[in-house]
Amino acid sequence: MKITVISSTLLIFITSFVSGCEPASNPAPREVTKTEQSRQMAPDFTLPDSEERDVTLSKFKGKVVLLNFWATWCGPCKIEMPWFLEFQQKYRDRGFTIIAVSMDEEGWDVVRPFLNELKPNFPVVIGNEKMSSDFGGILALPTTFIIDREGRVASSHQGLVSKSKYEEEIEQLL
Repeated sequence: MKITVISSTLLIFITSFVSGCEPASNPAPREVTKTEQSRQMAPDFTLPDSEERDVTLSKFKGKVVLLNFWATWCGPCKIEMPWFLEFQQKYRDRGFTIIAVSMDEEGWDVVRPFLNELKPNFPVVIGNEKMSSDFGGILALPTTFIIDREGRVASSHQGLVSKSKYEEEIEQLL
């Protein structure tokens, strides 16, 4: 009996870790890569960063943007963050940036301490319901959109995907 409880708990943990921070009814990680002809414009937004500077997606037109929806409580999100620091360092001179959108309901109260430890080299904003809706409803975290230089969504990922997958997509767009 004790082994069954431990095994069930371990299975739930592993499933949520691998697939992302999402309700159990949602499927495992999903990826959608679009052909150049089928790409749609990413919804524009303007939100303040932690220093109250406006971050507007359309101002990054001409750059490849990795737009990541995440939360401080999301284990897979925490795995990706060091990769994003590396990507920003490695690709920024080639016309690349990351915008991290926290979906933490507590807002800056929980995000600022996390950022003080992470020390991100890219903009971080707090998302809201309208933004989630504009991007088709953010149903799982992490959810990531790779946006091409024209401001169109080239690919999207729900759940944790590999670092090499992100790098491959970034390289193709750069």
